[in-house]
Amino acid sequence: MKKIVIAIDGFSSNGKSTMAKSLAKEIGYIYIDSGAMYRAVTLYCIENRLFDGEKLDDNKLHNEIDNIKVEFQLNKDTGTPETYLNGQNVESKIRSMEVSSKVSIVSAIPFVRHAMVALQQKMGDAKGIVMDGRDIGTVVFPNAEMKVFVTAEPEIRARRRFDELRSKGDTKTTFEEVLENLKTRDHLDQTRAESPLVKADDAILLDNSYMTIDEQMQWLLQKFKQITTN
Repeated sequence: MKKIVIAIDGFSSNGKSTMAKSLAKEIGYIYIDSGAMYRAVTLYCIENRLFDGEKLDDNKLHNEIDNIKVEFQLNKDTGTPETYLNGQNVESKIRSMEVSSKVSIVSAIPFVRHAMVALQQKMGDAKGIVMDGRDIGTVVFPNAEMKVFVTAEPEIRARRRFDELRSKGDTKTTFEEVLENLKTRDHLDQTRAESPLVKADDAILLDNSYMTIDEQMQWLLQKFKQITTN
């Protein structure tokens, strides 16, 4: 069976990462979370005080971008890749609300996107990968053999994110704050000048508002088999 590139794009908190991880594991592909890469850069900006409130020091980040190393290492216990920033495991830190509230600002910067896209494309040279994000099927891998665009109702996505935060011990963030953050991110992602979130013309639409994880997996596997066996 030929190896392909699978690009999964869509709105935040719709289960893209869980879906992509599961699919990659099922078909023996490598999973790459592109969103985690932008979150790692955002965390770098926060920890190095490049933010003054919501304002980011673009010039300083530009001078330091080449020194920001983002990579993935496999967790042998869970069998899933985790995000490393300059050699440190930051998988938990990058999922915080503080990072979530600023990641759209960082990911909208052209030179940041160019740096991350170049790294992502290098990761996909050998194919056999599943990558999820906002512009994978439109910018990173426009020739990907399988493209999926995932969406779900905002309130359902907010509930998923809220439950995830609670499961990780966040008892302060309210559902209303999560929903507002999600709507703001949607707007920023769709209206940014550099690589806005749009559905590729040849992407398959998947609305998973009322689908179970098993139903999603069966749907994805069916599409994968159709593409790789033709």
